[in-house]
Amino acid sequence: MGRLAQTEGLTDIQREIVSTVRDFVDKEIIPVATELEHRDEYPTQIVEGLKELGIFGLMIPEEYGGLGESLLTYALCVEEIARGWMSVSGIINTHFIVAYMLKQHGTDEQKEYFLPRMAAGDVRGAFSMSEPGLGSDVSAITTKGVRDGDEYVLTGQKMWLTNGGTSSLVAVLCRTDEGHPEGTAPHRSMTTFLVEKEPGFGEVKPGLTIPGKIDKMGYKGVDTTELILDGLRVPENRVLGGRTGRGFYQMMDGVEVGRVNVAARGCGVAQRAFELGVSYAQQRHTFGKPIAQHQAIQFKLAEMATKVEAAHALMVGAARKKDSGQRNDLEAGMAKYLASEYCKEVVEDAFRIHGGYGFSKEYEIERLYREAPMLLIGEGTAEIQKMIVGRRLLEEYKIQG
Repeated sequence: MGRLAQTEGLTDIQREIVSTVRDFVDKEIIPVATELEHRDEYPTQIVEGLKELGIFGLMIPEEYGGLGESLLTYALCVEEIARGWMSVSGIINTHFIVAYMLKQHGTDEQKEYFLPRMAAGDVRGAFSMSEPGLGSDVSAITTKGVRDGDEYVLTGQKMWLTNGGTSSLVAVLCRTDEGHPEGTAPHRSMTTFLVEKEPGFGEVKPGLTIPGKIDKMGYKGVDTTELILDGLRVPENRVLGGRTGRGFYQMMDGVEVGRVNVAARGCGVAQRAFELGVSYAQQRHTFGKPIAQHQAIQFKLAEMATKVEAAHALMVGAARKKDSGQRNDLEAGMAKYLASEYCKEVVEDAFRIHGGYGFSKEYEIERLYREAPMLLIGEGTAEIQKMIVGRRLLEEYKIQG
């Protein structure tokens, strides 16, 4: 393990968990990631291995069969997994967000029914906010849930579901206007529904269709899909928390911890890019010496390492703030913004160090170069993060009088 991105103050258990995940990544993920990614193949064996390690239940409380660990432990594990292959961290993250939302907001019955099977990895989670025409404007969603007796009928179209095909539980944000007078703020008339389904594509249950995988530039292996609801009937006991109108807050709480996760992914990918760059620079010779001995390359390596360190420190701080029970939207926004921007820059510098070989599919940096851009838009774009951070700063530093 290199000197960069060390985390002070971890318990023995945290160090052991992170070390175990790192070993798994080095042995089971890095050797096969590029080949699987080029084939856009779901990493079944890797996922089974992570199930055995207990990663799917990392933050689920022990009473429900999980490990009951902190957001920091989880984020450090994600950092390691993304260092191996970012797509694998995506498979875990959407599952984790749904489990977190259930833990924080679910009814006792919902927690007891879902969490033990989620901890074991037998029920795999996905969550769905976005729609084809709205991007970051969550408050403009049009997918509706209309009450019909003791059920709700869901109709609409959702977009960008990570794990859309492989998941068996989807948390879906819909508009429900019952009990909300006209003129109610849009975010107060949203509800999260817990939709159970069979894994697969096509019409996976009456009224619910997963059309197929979206073909992407990078972030392959993991399935990203649409979700079409056409009169899907959901029982009232599958309203998250048992009350309508709370969906926006529930989803934003989940996204907040998800942003720490995306920051951790950025840290992991940047670390791997640095490792590849510093290694190649010592092997490649020009003008009679390794390119690492050219000052221009040393400057690049210095800048890359500084960015890896800075992003890691901000990510760890955001996770620790949430673990302490404090609001962390400011820190999570900063961490996600910085880590994703720095990741893109570090990957590009490693790509430049590789010269023409960086363009070859034989070299791992080619894959990282296609993966890094997803972090700039996933879990809220860089512009959304800056908006959140700016608003929170104005709250904190409001001029009195």
